[in-house]
Amino acid sequence: MVERRICSFCGKEIEPGTGRMFVKKDGTVLFFCTSKCFKNSMKLKRVPRRVRWTEQYRREKRIRTGVKEEKENKEDKKAKKPVRKKSGEKVKKKVKKAKKE
Repeated sequence: MVERRICSFCGKEIEPGTGRMFVKKDGTVLFFCTSKCFKNSMKLKRVPRRVRWTEQYRREKRIRTGVKEEKENKEDKKAKKPVRKKSGEKVKKKVKKAKKE
């Protein structure tokens, strides 16, 4: 079975057959999922904790703000959004018809 690797910069899982492996002179091996991660890390010398789209930034922010980790489903988020009506739009009311006996 192919071993799944994690990006050294952003923390995402790298699909087998994709990404880039970089070996430093001291023997340290770094894996990058995209050229975006490679450039931010090696060429621009950015720290993952300060780049908002990385997993390390999210982890640090949770610790800093004290927010509990809650994962919500997309369906739950859709249900929580309030329904807004456009100006001048009439709201249709559903009227239940009484059964004739």
